[in-house]
Amino acid sequence: MKLPLNNSRLFQEKTVPVDATLSGMAALVQALDIEAPVRHPACISLRRMKQGVIETDEWQIFDSKYAVADTVQAHLVFAVRHEHIDLLVLKRIFQALPAVALQSYVKSAPTGPVVRRIWFLYEFLTGIVLDVPNSGTVSNVDLLNPEQYFVAAGVVSARHRVRNNLLGTSQFCPTIRRTKKLDEFISKQLSARAQSIFEKVSPVLIARAASFLLLADTQASFAIEGERLPLNTSERWLRAVQQVGKHQLSVDELHRLHSILLGAYRFSKPGFRDDHVFVGRRTTDSEPLPEFIGARPQDLPNLVQGLIDANAIMRESSIDAVLQAAATAFGFVFIHPYEDGNGRLHRCLIHHAMTENRFTPANIVFPVSSVMLKWVAAYREVLEKHSGALMPYIHWTPTMRGNVNVTNDTVDLYRFFDCTDAAEFLYSCVEETIERDVPHELDYLQRHEKAMRLLMNTVEMPDRIAEDFIMFARQNQWKLPKKRRQKEFEKLTDAEVLELEAIVSDAFDGFAI
Repeated sequence: MKLPLNNSRLFQEKTVPVDATLSGMAALVQALDIEAPVRHPACISLRRMKQGVIETDEWQIFDSKYAVADTVQAHLVFAVRHEHIDLLVLKRIFQALPAVALQSYVKSAPTGPVVRRIWFLYEFLTGIVLDVPNSGTVSNVDLLNPEQYFVAAGVVSARHRVRNNLLGTSQFCPTIRRTKKLDEFISKQLSARAQSIFEKVSPVLIARAASFLLLADTQASFAIEGERLPLNTSERWLRAVQQVGKHQLSVDELHRLHSILLGAYRFSKPGFRDDHVFVGRRTTDSEPLPEFIGARPQDLPNLVQGLIDANAIMRESSIDAVLQAAATAFGFVFIHPYEDGNGRLHRCLIHHAMTENRFTPANIVFPVSSVMLKWVAAYREVLEKHSGALMPYIHWTPTMRGNVNVTNDTVDLYRFFDCTDAAEFLYSCVEETIERDVPHELDYLQRHEKAMRLLMNTVEMPDRIAEDFIMFARQNQWKLPKKRRQKEFEKLTDAEVLELEAIVSDAFDGFAI
């Protein structure tokens, strides 16, 4: 099938490199006028290049030896062989082509490994079964190359003799590229590193550390969204996080955790929302200024069940816990299934996956939200890099109540996404937590415990008074403030104050506040 001619030098607001032509998915999207973002468009140089392939921020530029015939089939083969897989774009391409064209192509070489992958993807993504006989007795091939992607255990399709090792289903399917950065994170065995850290401290200290780390994560999760943290809301978050991972993920479990987080649903309804939702601002006249728009309400049951099924596939395939957490939690927040609390539940699901897979020590919550807050610009960049590319393909109109109304079919925009950037960011947060935040907190608690013991041995006083003395001294360069000396600690002698100050100063000597 000949590819329609298109001589434009622009592709999705990018200028095609000089002396190069679009190839693969970009060529097909351009020629067939398909609405889908090609995030890593490919082009083929008219010249020879020493590097073979050059990757820039905007393009993958291939040497002229990769040149292909100007046909739909040739560009499909190029896309499957050489480009990062993009299930959204491939589905839109398949939907734009007549089934008979794919049927003829498959019949022309039904045993070819690449042809069988394309054939499988067509039927998997569209649900249309081509009038083509089964492959017969040929060797099985992997759909995704395990050297290039993180893959599930996989089930072989008897019809295509293709091992479907995707991380999800046709209803929801993330992909994670096997990057050098992710391989390095996994090789560090951070879970084992965390276990070894906690094995060196007493059970009493572990219990105290668990409370401190959980509180830190609670405060940070709300601070990320610029929200005030009233006591009852804090308690709800604590209860939700303490319960994650105890039950397998399901729609009922999501609703249960959401109900704990939101409490009485005074200003929102329980369950999935029945209206559209957007993230962004409004003008002074209440006109919506969306930065991102969540999935349509009618698509939520199918999308969320797909996400739950994908989470189960990853869990049963023993996918790395942090990768599973990234795929499930970030997939969830892009769907945005609830009226409120999506961000909090998104971060709760990170803990769910890591707890479920025993990545974290028993009863310990890594304060990943604290690192996200510290790196909040990078966190938002990860979210916006994915969501921003989708916005041109979400058609909407404002409503009278300052909301949005989505007017086109957008469900596939939320089904398929490349989770690589999110996985790298989350792993960075986990590493920071394990290598810096957790040791720092344990160091603090050990020093605090030493200071408390020596204070109580020097002057008999209630625990609360000793705790306050340490806190005020730390806040004032190891000296008790004069106002506090005259109030809470007026019963101490000057000599006792000096001795207690010395104890605290010595206990925290060299500690980075």
